[in-house]
Formats: sequence, structure tokens, C-alpha cells
Amino acid sequence: MTGIGRRNVLKAFPAAIATGALAATEAGAVLVPKTVAADAFPQPEVRRSSRKGVLSTRLDVRFTILKIPGLQQPVRTRAYEASVPGPTLRVRAGDRIELTQVNALPPDKSHGHGGQHNVPHDFNTFNLHTHGMHVDPKGMADNVLLTFPPAPREGMAAPHYLSVIDVPRDHPEGTFWYHPHHHGSSATQLAGGMAGVIVVEGDTDRVPQIAAARDVVVCINELKLRERTGGGLEVPDLTAETTLSGATAKFLVNGAVEPVITAAPGEVQRWRLVNAGGFTALTLELQDQALHEIARDGITFMKPAPRKKISLPMGGRSDVLVQPKTAGTYHLKHGNLTLMTLKVQGTPASPPMELPTTLPGRVPKLRRPDHRRTLIFRSDHHALPPAPGGFRNAYRILGTGHTPGAGPSDVPRDDDLRWGRFDPAYVNHTLRLGDVEEWTLTNPSTTHPNHPFHLHTNHFLVVSVDGKRLDPPIWHDTIQIPPEGKVVIRVPFEDFTGTTVLHCHQLQHEDEGMMQLIQYVSRDHPPQVNPTTHQPPPPA
Repeated sequence: MTGIGRRNVLKAFPAAIATGALAATEAGAVLVPKTVAADAFPQPEVRRSSRKGVLSTRLDVRFTILKIPGLQQPVRTRAYEASVPGPTLRVRAGDRIELTQVNALPPDKSHGHGGQHNVPHDFNTFNLHTHGMHVDPKGMADNVLLTFPPAPREGMAAPHYLSVIDVPRDHPEGTFWYHPHHHGSSATQLAGGMAGVIVVEGDTDRVPQIAAARDVVVCINELKLRERTGGGLEVPDLTAETTLSGATAKFLVNGAVEPVITAAPGEVQRWRLVNAGGFTALTLELQDQALHEIARDGITFMKPAPRKKISLPMGGRSDVLVQPKTAGTYHLKHGNLTLMTLKVQGTPASPPMELPTTLPGRVPKLRRPDHRRTLIFRSDHHALPPAPGGFRNAYRILGTGHTPGAGPSDVPRDDDLRWGRFDPAYVNHTLRLGDVEEWTLTNPSTTHPNHPFHLHTNHFLVVSVDGKRLDPPIWHDTIQIPPEGKVVIRVPFEDFTGTTVLHCHQLQHEDEGMMQLIQYVSRDHPPQVNPTTHQPPPPA
């Protein structure tokens, strides 16, 4: 573990703000006072790898009572290190991350899901996903098929779980994040703010104009809140279909409501924008200012791209350079919602700061595909028979490799509990290292149509959206599929074998079955061909 105290929950730029002592208020809960000075923008605690290239640290997970700047009532929630968000992990390509995770949550209650794994359950069990990182998906690394349960009985010692992630030497530098990914509990835990940022440092940080800029993490968490019996607020468990959709959404930036950041006229700042929520796709706009995008989902561009708005699906990230020229107050907004405020004041930057014109990015180009697949993200309202908690919506991925129905019929029924839904024993896609494939993602849903697609382990190149080709294409690991729309991507399968997942990153949809199992296999493995849906590559 680093020398930084695990309960030093909130940092302000440039120095830490530590206000008030921690005080136990209930069994397993900690009161964490947080205050942010009027001219100090909050930053999560930072934990860095050592000179030997190892980041060895501990993440404690327990119920916590948070006092959130800008929110009058305290909030009871599950959290990493008694903080929302958790610590920012800073590493370099070639480093090793050793994370000891302590599950100090209470024992899970009786499952209550009737044996149906696509009914949310086991809300105190978690695991670890390093979202967007190109690392090993098996063993003790980015393995989302592991489970980290709490102690089975009250009074027992909290169990410890070790994740060891070796960052490849050629790993892209950029902004990534971590969060729990246990099927059945991920939506509940992310609704409470269990997430943190990962920064992989590298060549982009050494571009002179970027190296001179203030480097700011902007982690946006979407908490789902309701009144708590006895006072205060809490994040409810997803025990019924409408539990989270019926709760109040509260957006935090680095653990605060509408914090304020300051800049001098002409100053350049680098903002690492992270949509660490599980439910709302954000369209971000900085009033009267351009957002000069330099990276998306951790992959640096070849040159900055000025944008009026940045669309970030759940799980998406964007690195932008901001350079306000004149004094004034500007709001970073999602629609009518203000997320944070930029106050531009004081003496103009001297000497004048500049924006870069070129960047050490990843070339947005791939060869022609070896194979094609079609994935259909379809949700049907109240299609399923009643389940515990009234979970009757069907969230399915159909098309190539879909999970077959439970019955012998070739035409599954809409009320088939298995058809198109996640089955932990069924591999939907076998993908060969070295292949490039073209996938068409469609979203015919007319109800509950919010479907961002996320692929684990490998980035993909977005070629077109709704028939409009992107010039240039853009690397992503998460992309919103427009309602009744279509996205075409090309994806290379590189470096790592193992079993992992793809899924909808509206995490309630994922917990209820909108996920598939994928298996990355070596080059000498025969390619998977589904004769009913597979299409050969187009002529050269």
C-alpha cells in the first residue's frame, strides 16, 4: 500500500483537503465529512506505482455514510475506501497493479432470485473490472467471472481478494476506470458510486503543450437515491424492476455537487472526462467554449478535434483540452443539468499557452475483415413470466451466436427465459487472435432503448453510425447504439486468450441478461462459423 492514508478521501488541487475526523456511526459504516473550499476543485486521492513499476495497494469496500459537498443529507452507500469515487490509480505501461480488495460488507441475504441468474441478486458480492484496459481477462487479472463474496456470517473476519494486473509494455496511455462487474449486483453497486479512475501515463503526457496543462480528473458518478428510514438518504438495492428507475438521480463530479474550478484567461487545462454512471448517456457541453478532444476511451487521436458537444455513453471517457480566452463563468452541462462550473478570472496566462497540432495517437485504420457478425440489442417490456421482484422485462442480444431457446422449437417464444439472454455456461462467440471482424450492432428496441455496447479486452474502430461513415473512424471500447439505429465497427483480437464478456453498459440491462460470453482463442484454433447468420467477407 502507498503511504497515502486509505481514508484520506478527497483531494483538492493542488493540495489535499482534510477536514474533520472519521467517526463510526453504525456497525460497518463510517462517517466521512467532505468539504470543498470555494476556490478548490476536488480531486480523488491518487495512488501511484513505485519506481520499481508496482502499484500495490488495498481497496476496502464497506457501507459508508458520506457527507457530500452540495448535498444537505448524508448518504449511505457501498464505497471503495469510504469515498465516491474511489482512489485514482496512476501507472505506466509495463507496470504491475496488485489490488487487495477487502469485502467488509454484510453477508448476502438469501438469494431471493429463485435460481434465475438474470434476476439481480447477491448485492454484497463484487469483483473487479479494469474497464477499457487491454490486459489479461483470465486468472487473477481482469476476470469478471470471479466472485468476491462477503463473509458468510456476521462477526467473521472480512475476506481479502487479490487482483494482479500486468499492464503490457505497449499499452496505450490514457484514461480508464475500474468498477465491480459481478453479474446480478453490478447495477446496484455502480448506482452507489463504486468506481474509480485509472490513468496510464505515457507519450501523450510529454507533448509540450499537454505537459504544461493542468491535468484534471472529472469523474462523473450517477447516484440513485431515496429517503432512508430514520433520516438521510440511501442507495436502494435493485430488488424490483423499477427500484432504480424510480429513485432520484444525483450526479456528482469527483464526489461533489456542482463543484467549481478556476482558470486564468488563456490557460489550457486537460480534463479527463469519465462517465462512471450505469444509467444515463451524457451529452456534455461547456457553455461558449470549445472542447478540444484529444482522446476517446483511452486511445489518443492523431490531432485534436474541436467539439461543441461530447457524447459519452455509460462507461465512456473523453480527454479534452479547455482554453477559455476571456474572463467569465461557464457551466459544463448535460442538457439543462449543470455538472460543474468553470470560473475564468485573474491575470491572463503568461507566456500565452498553446494547443498542440499533432499527437502521438493510434492510427484509425484496420485491414479488411476476416468475418462479419450481427448483434441485435432488443428489449421487450413485460415479455417474461413473473419472477421474484417482478422482473418481467426481457433484455436480449440476438443475431450471430445468440443464446438458443430452452425448447426444441426453432422459433423461440418471447417468454423463453433462455433465448438471447446471458447463460454463464454458453459461449456465444469464439474469436481468434489475429483476426479482424466487422460487426453490425442494431437496436430495434421501442421500449427501454438505452443500449451502449461494451467489449472487454479489445478496443474497436467505429466505422459508421446510422449509415454515416466516420472520417476519420474513432477507437472506442463503449459506443451508444441509437434507438432504432445501427453502428458498424471493426475489431482486432490481439494478445490475450481467455473467456470474458460483451454486454449492454446500461447495467440494469446487463444484470437482467443483456450480456454474452466470448472466448478469445489462439490463432491455430479453427474459426467459428454460424451457418445461419455468418456472412463471408466482401470481395477485395
